[in-house]
Amino acid sequence: MTARELDAAGITDPALRDAYLHCRRLNARHGKTYFLATRLLPGHRRPAVHALYGFARWADDIVDCHGRDLDPARRAAALAALSDSLRHGLSTRRSAEPVVHALADTAHRYAIDPRHFHDFMASMRDDLTVTDYPTYDDLRRYMHGSAAVIGLQMLPVLGATVPRAEAEPYAAALGVAFQLTNFLRDVGEDLDRGRVYVPADLLDAHGVDREQLRWSRDTGRRNPRITRALKAFEALTRSVYRQAVPGIALLDPVSRPCIRTAFVLYSGILDAVADDGYSVLHRRAAVPRRRRAAVALDGLARIAHARISHRATPAAGAPPAEFRPAAPVRQGAA
Repeated sequence: MTARELDAAGITDPALRDAYLHCRRLNARHGKTYFLATRLLPGHRRPAVHALYGFARWADDIVDCHGRDLDPARRAAALAALSDSLRHGLSTRRSAEPVVHALADTAHRYAIDPRHFHDFMASMRDDLTVTDYPTYDDLRRYMHGSAAVIGLQMLPVLGATVPRAEAEPYAAALGVAFQLTNFLRDVGEDLDRGRVYVPADLLDAHGVDREQLRWSRDTGRRNPRITRALKAFEALTRSVYRQAVPGIALLDPVSRPCIRTAFVLYSGILDAVADDGYSVLHRRAAVPRRRRAAVALDGLARIAHARISHRATPAAGAPPAEFRPAAPVRQGAA
């Protein structure tokens, strides 16, 4: 199936195929919810999504030192090296680093604005030094680069039925909603890394501070004020989902099942957190496997319906829409 995806995308160079396969393995290993949703896309669009995810994952691993023990200076140096490799790759469409090689090719194929990648790297550098966010506005500025631009990178790959600029605010909002969900799910793990992404003013409104979060994490004990603060953060996250949802209808019809599935699965994490009594300081909440499978099956049913609809009324001489790549929109165009 992976060879078919690469063939469908017109990726023939052996080194480039290997680079995309490397990104696919990263997505399958680390982004299980994201990977499941990606499989609902037409095959020719999946390699690009894997490249985008693979790059984001690589940078995140440098920042969080997954499986390594790098001191801050070495992490900063590794991130700077990745930034240099990114700049070179985007200008030449080639890199010795497989993830950058695939990303640069994807950026060119889909005319993705390079600023989105540089903004992402700026937020990754913030993670090396910033540990707390005084207000939600402060957090939003960070999430522009760490989350909103992910939605903006994805949009050209997914395609839209409206000019790109019209769909961008919704794509950015969905990226933010997904990251806020991760922040709530990972409060305890992030605290162990020295970071608190729940804004300090929200915590303070419920009589909570970092020290109390640390106490709860270390002792396994709960506090009703912490629970109320986490509920407020959940409500904030759900409000961002509501901002994003109208954008699903603006996407290319063959991409909607993928994003709808990701939307349902990620928002389902919020349900899992609530069902577990907001115990995110003590354990990670997860969507049950049966629920994930049911959502994926619903996505497959929607794909089948979309294909039947498109085949019933094809444009004269045109292939079905699910087999046509999204037309690149040149930078500066709407």
